[in-house]
Amino acid sequence: MEIHQGARKGKLSKCFTWICKRKSLALRRCLSDVLSTSGLSISSSESWKSLLLPILLFCAILLALVLYAQVERLHSFVCGIFIPQYHYPYVVPLTFAQVLIISLALLALHGVCVISLRPYSLGLGERMLVPAVCGSAQAVLEHWARANAHSGLYPLFTRLLPVLCVVWSHIFTLTATPSLYLTCLLAGVTLGSITITVAVGVHFVEPLEWVYSPLSVLLHSFSLTWMAKVAEAERRHASVFDCYFSLVVTRCFVLGFLSLLHPDGPRALGEGNWHSLLFLGYLLAILLLGALQHLLVDMTALYFSPLAAALLYAAHELALPFYSLL
Repeated sequence: MEIHQGARKGKLSKCFTWICKRKSLALRRCLSDVLSTSGLSISSSESWKSLLLPILLFCAILLALVLYAQVERLHSFVCGIFIPQYHYPYVVPLTFAQVLIISLALLALHGVCVISLRPYSLGLGERMLVPAVCGSAQAVLEHWARANAHSGLYPLFTRLLPVLCVVWSHIFTLTATPSLYLTCLLAGVTLGSITITVAVGVHFVEPLEWVYSPLSVLLHSFSLTWMAKVAEAERRHASVFDCYFSLVVTRCFVLGFLSLLHPDGPRALGEGNWHSLLFLGYLLAILLLGALQHLLVDMTALYFSPLAAALLYAAHELALPFYSLL
């Protein structure tokens, strides 16, 4: 028995030696030797891996959806209290502050060596200019809808975001384009969700909502697809974080310039209740939660696909009418 345990320890030490030397072929032989002593084989371990990977992927997707839904719900709750109570509907400065927080967070992570960022590239920033402008305009329209629109028309149009991302993905000929079966399934779910909501009824709609709601969804889908196309083209030369950093810095320039031109810029500084800790707490919560939402959606589009980002953004609104039927 002791001889057998000593032999197993010797084989394990060989494995660690080969790991340090990074010899993949020898590592495979060593692992097969160790697994054979325990009654397993490489083929059986690979079969377990093929069984566990879809389960782990499903759990990760479910966790991301739940996390984003909770962040979005908390953000909507804080906005519903903060904006009416303090009469602070200055959406352009709020959007600029959120994007600035994201850029500072990326620089802080780079400073502590968590991620690696290249210096801002004018060439990459120029290619990210169109999604930066479209994404900035969409973020401003989204904040406007949270502050002024209460009819439910904006969430209704939000459910079209995945379908529009599929359309733009085919137009831009992305590599990760969904199949015909998935497209038809997504179109059916979207149509059913919208039909149930319209059958229940929509409250009084302001005229601007009919313009801002479809424009916001169109800009959002176009922005997600364009940034994914740029990231796909730059994959050999720049990492996902480099692409996102260029996008965020370009958005800072766009929103900063817009804040200087917009009349809400000086008023946002003058009419804020800066001596109230409650005001500062609500404002900080809105900025951090909104920045986290933008980070999750944009990184999903850059790393996976625009459709994955759109489903992350609109999954709660798509599923809500079906929950009401239960």
